[in-house]
Amino acid sequence: MEKLEHIGIAVKNLEVANKLFAQLLGCAHYKVEEVESEGVRTSFFEVSGVKIELLEATREDSPIAKFIGKRGEGIHHLAFEVSDINESIDTYREKGFELINAAPKIGADNKLICFLHPKTTQGVLIELCQER
Repeated sequence: MEKLEHIGIAVKNLEVANKLFAQLLGCAHYKVEEVESEGVRTSFFEVSGVKIELLEATREDSPIAKFIGKRGEGIHHLAFEVSDINESIDTYREKGFELINAAPKIGADNKLICFLHPKTTQGVLIELCQER
């Protein structure tokens, strides 16, 4: 892992959350993007080189909708930048970490992504991401 790339936060209403985080962070979001395959709409802020990704479900069967249904709004994942996502997937699998997806998929912000299952990471969902 090279650096903390972003912190993902699940929200019920992206517009409300954008206003709140703009006040909290003292800056406006710089991008809103929908990832149809994941059933999510995202908004990005950047503070001191770390991104904050707000995630709103666009359908009830999406991972974000399920997360909010179980746990409510809040921190969803920590994302770490990697230089080679396929190599990282192999390395973490060899180390005994369970992967949610066995191959990278396309995520928001021009990234290839893969998640490590929280049951093997002390309850924290970890995203590996690589610039496409």
